[in-house]
Amino acid sequence: MLRRTKIIATIGPASSKYKILEGMVAAGMNLARINFSHGNKKEYIEIIKMLREISLKCDSHIGIIADLQGPKIRIKSFQNDVIFLNNSKSFFLDSSLAESAGSEVGVGVDYENMSQDVSIGDSILLDDGRIKLRVEKIEGTRINTFVECGGELSNHKGINLPAGTGLSITAITKKDRQDILLAAELNIDFLAISFVKDKSDIEEVRRLYKQAGGQGRIIAKIERIQAYNNLDELIEATDVVMVARGDLGTEIGFAELTGIQKEVIRKTRRRNKPVITATEMMQSMINSPLPTRAEVSDVSNAVMDGTDAVMLSAETAIGVNPVAVISSMSEVICGAEKYNLPKGKSAYRIDNAFKAIDESIAMAAMYTANHYSVVAIIALTESGSTPLWMSRIRSEIPIFALTPHNFSGRRVTLYRGVYPLSLTINERSLSDEFIFDLILEKGYAQEGDSIILTRGSEDGLSGGTNSMRILKVQRSIK
Repeated sequence: MLRRTKIIATIGPASSKYKILEGMVAAGMNLARINFSHGNKKEYIEIIKMLREISLKCDSHIGIIADLQGPKIRIKSFQNDVIFLNNSKSFFLDSSLAESAGSEVGVGVDYENMSQDVSIGDSILLDDGRIKLRVEKIEGTRINTFVECGGELSNHKGINLPAGTGLSITAITKKDRQDILLAAELNIDFLAISFVKDKSDIEEVRRLYKQAGGQGRIIAKIERIQAYNNLDELIEATDVVMVARGDLGTEIGFAELTGIQKEVIRKTRRRNKPVITATEMMQSMINSPLPTRAEVSDVSNAVMDGTDAVMLSAETAIGVNPVAVISSMSEVICGAEKYNLPKGKSAYRIDNAFKAIDESIAMAAMYTANHYSVVAIIALTESGSTPLWMSRIRSEIPIFALTPHNFSGRRVTLYRGVYPLSLTINERSLSDEFIFDLILEKGYAQEGDSIILTRGSEDGLSGGTNSMRILKVQRSIK
């Protein structure tokens, strides 16, 4: 059985060599994430070049995600790189303090309006909530705090304001605007927007990206309480949703995070959009050869909830063995999927009207697949929209997106249960015999098996799928 849930791996110092990347693809990486918070254009170009070469060598598609840095508020740096904050001590944050002037008494922040966005009595969390400060006094740009929960603090750690404290900072920074142009230039497949608040952030990025010639899909990262409060409109405005559990958990509280994750997955799938679950899924494997039992349960629960993909961050960016992490995650996913097969008959959207012909064909194909004995669904597709609709319905039947376009092949790598196959357009490649030979050669079917084939009557027309047939696989006579 093919693994249905996809794996996204962040590329970093530990995984930016050709042999490592090749091993990660062989172990099961479906998409690579490039974090625009780190690195430079030259490094990005080299990583993409290697991934494209490996993709050709392995005859597989690898999607690429560029993740915008966004307005992540961070402290500046310390004179000695790291300090220890003791409980009950005073400590200040000051946007006017020089970059490397931090000490045991205070540190700079990279957000000049910080003192205007907090009030006396507010909590300020540092380093993903590991350190907690309480605001006691505000003097100009300086915020004087009381250390409620101390610990080790090093350079450039993140700052969060919990309980929904509003920030006046824009979601799209000057750096993001430059990186949007770069993502378009590099022909990125997915562009992730950090710290979105509402649909206007999505619309602005989409406008800038399209204006720059970008063709990739937009990912909205849900990591602020404002984003969660505007979840419905964000799902409608974006192409993909990511549950970014690090900052979201810090802001909204870890006690509610699991419930919110399940709600985001459910709502996103219901609106026919893909969803990604991210952050600390196998964090212990940064240094450990095996995941913890809690991490195994975490990944399994996301899989059983229907997430399209699970994402690795530091585990593959700086971890000791990125290939082993992907192998372990793939094993856990396959284990979870064995116990998560669809039960009973299809009832998905049974009372809803469909809006387009290709959507109707996709729904008919999946209803048939779940009620009739077929081994595979083959969707001839230009844009990948028909396989996306198909993938919203729970099924153990694999969906093969047969496309002549590399960008569509890379796009569907994110969709749960969808597997891209390349197609060179010619008279034979559009025949049933060619499709039979292809899936027989790859071992996806045997002679006599039934498959479902969907396609359009006019090849080359995006959104033109208008037919579905059930076919018996036969080997062609050459």
